[in-house]
Amino acid sequence: MGTLGAQAQAQDPVARGRLLLVDDEENILKSIRRVLRRGEWDIETATDAEAGLRTLERFQPEVVISDFRMPGMNGVEFLTQVKLQAPRAQRIMLTGQADQQAIEEAINRSEIFRFISKPWNDSHLVLTVKSAFEQYALHAENDRLYRVTQEQNAELKHLNADLEERVALRTRLLSTAKREWELSFDCMETPLAVVRARDFAVRRANVAYAQVARRSIEEVPSDVPCHQYLFGRDTPCTGCPLPSAMETGKGARGEVQQGGRSYVVAAYPFAGDDRAVCTYRDVTEEQAMTRRLIETEKMAAVGQLAGGVAHEINNPLGGILAFAQLMSRDAGRSESDLESLKLIEESALRCKRIVESLLKFSRHSRVEDRRLFDLSKCVEDAAVLFRAQLKSMPKVELKLGLKDGLPKVYGDPGTLAQVVLNLLQNGLQALPHAEGRLSLETGREGDRTFFAVRDTGSGIEERHLPRIFEPSFTTKPPGEGTGLGLSIAYRIVQDHGGTFHVDTHVGQGSRFIVYLPIPLQLERLP
Repeated sequence: MGTLGAQAQAQDPVARGRLLLVDDEENILKSIRRVLRRGEWDIETATDAEAGLRTLERFQPEVVISDFRMPGMNGVEFLTQVKLQAPRAQRIMLTGQADQQAIEEAINRSEIFRFISKPWNDSHLVLTVKSAFEQYALHAENDRLYRVTQEQNAELKHLNADLEERVALRTRLLSTAKREWELSFDCMETPLAVVRARDFAVRRANVAYAQVARRSIEEVPSDVPCHQYLFGRDTPCTGCPLPSAMETGKGARGEVQQGGRSYVVAAYPFAGDDRAVCTYRDVTEEQAMTRRLIETEKMAAVGQLAGGVAHEINNPLGGILAFAQLMSRDAGRSESDLESLKLIEESALRCKRIVESLLKFSRHSRVEDRRLFDLSKCVEDAAVLFRAQLKSMPKVELKLGLKDGLPKVYGDPGTLAQVVLNLLQNGLQALPHAEGRLSLETGREGDRTFFAVRDTGSGIEERHLPRIFEPSFTTKPPGEGTGLGLSIAYRIVQDHGGTFHVDTHVGQGSRFIVYLPIPLQLERLP
């Protein structure tokens, strides 16, 4: 027994396993490859189901990971073909939340070993793949043990005592495998529990389930209702899918709200039994991210609309400017006419500059847009756009202190102008009763340049400072801010290798400073 156990542990099927990834998105294939590098698996990829089937025949993988949504043959159809061609290969599916019904159907037909929701957790992904290889190895080992047992039965018909010893050995091996599976079950980050339907009593649960209840796994009860154990409720949770699942005999899903968190609960009944497997997935952050993405898309749509309007205005402005210049050159014009035409020309030029700044701001950022540029000019363009907003606020003063001759910085001036506008907008909203002063300055400090926005507003309380760059955090009343401005600005500055610094005093205003590195070849310029 000891020798066989040591041999089983010495054979590491995970380290030399073959893994096939199928997804029509190259970025996802690269991301999964990067996460699974630590496993030392032999990995091949395919971008559609047809290519995946060809690779399957040539590569003969032990584990296949497939996306659900693919052109042509989808993930369920593809994994069905994999099951026919390689029954032992363990099948894992990547899926979004909207694909749950199809995945549940695939599970019921035993088409897949596991499924992983997007976006995935890296540790969960590695653990799931490792479990799949272990499951493959366990099936192979069981087949081997079965053949060995058959051969031994023929030989050991006359050796009953020896037969009993071998049966005991196999029992211990299976118990070890069972324990390993239980450990894998406990390593899953998704809370799972076996619940008795008639009274919602928790019969078994994994560690993640106990962690949601803030208890140790040893405290999992046998007859305490799940809603009482998990959430401290005296009555079943509103939206619990367990009664519906038991009534229909099929898997059911529902959403449960508790303690400010949202959980998607799925119940899968045992055939011919009064129990069901219930899974609990915390989707609070997913829902918050969805709301943030919706707000970001709204902002992008507004920027695109502004760019379109600015482009349409630019053409008639050019005509106004041209005719004003031509009319001013006509002989015999009076001084009054020339003065009026000069005012028209200056106003048209000012409008044209505003339109050009608006077009720069609304342009989508691309890697190829990055270049060396004048930081003061970039900040000035943003200020031009912002001054248009101040026309309706006569009690707000914008003061510029832009330094000439600064070393150029490398990046996308359009996205950095967005940072300037976000900071100016925040400063404006901090001014009480739309009255006060905003100042915008640029300069150099050592081997970096900076721009700074100062306001004479209400300042930021010290308890809020650590959270001001968090997505969706805002202290403004509803309708006056989404909490996305500083978060987006922070990511843009980080992407340019820069840093933020905030000086603030309650009741005296705030100063936001953005430092940007000077490229190495320009550092020693005066």
